Amino acid sequence: MKKMTIAACTTFLIFQTVHAKIVTEEISYEHGETTFTGFIAYDDSISDKTPGILVVHEWWGHNDYVRDRARQLAELGYTAFALDMYGDGKLATHPEDAKAFMTEALENKEVATARFQSAVELLQSQDSVDAEKISAIGYCFGGGVVLNMARQGMDLDSVVSFHGSLAPYGPVEKGNVKAKILVLNGADDPFVSADAISEFKQEMDTAGAEYEFVNYPGAVHAFTNPGATQVGEKFEMPLAYNEQADERSWEAMKALFDSIYK
Repeated sequence: MKKMTIAACTTFLIFQTVHAKIVTEEISYEHGETTFTGFIAYDDSISDKTPGILVVHEWWGHNDYVRDRARQLAELGYTAFALDMYGDGKLATHPEDAKAFMTEALENKEVATARFQSAVELLQSQDSVDAEKISAIGYCFGGGVVLNMARQGMDLDSVVSFHGSLAPYGPVEKGNVKAKILVLNGADDPFVSADAISEFKQEMDTAGAEYEFVNYPGAVHAFTNPGATQVGEKFEMPLAYNEQADERSWEAMKALFDSIYK
């Protein structure tokens, strides 16, 4: 994998805590004039360099849920970096705030891409990481982010979208998608229409992308997040945790990574 660079200055401040074999580090980094807070996790009992997996948060922002997923990836033997797409400590507890943060983060696609790329480079720079082996996963908003990074031809081995948006930033050039794509979707998610799914598949076919689309019957939006049901009830939104879909989607992701890295 060719390491990509961007014309930006990135600085890092690292604070470390150790839990058994899993090491976790909170990383404060800067891109442009914005400060971001990321979270990295890896197994320090592994002496070889490991593949790096980026984890992109839901529209709520960089919270404990995305950090838990980073820890789970570390337990599988990867170095995981839960990045921050909002910066400046933005974290929403109300849908209106989450929508505003998401809209602001995506209004300038070049800035969004640069923020993601700065996280790629940070992950590649870690001592535990094989810089030539990088993939990304994302949840809801984050699922849409990783799909669009793949659409833009970013040099990733694979991307996995969990209940993510399928909308593209723009037209995808044939042959431009380098990453293997896995989309894990709730079949009953009202935010993802049948037309959107059809258009996505046609788009991927036209682009010549290697992809798989999986629908989980009975699952709605945010089906992997154990806190989704409570939030859905509180704000009268179609959000709900689905244990079976959560477990099956995680296994599907593991199978993809195994096929690439094991």
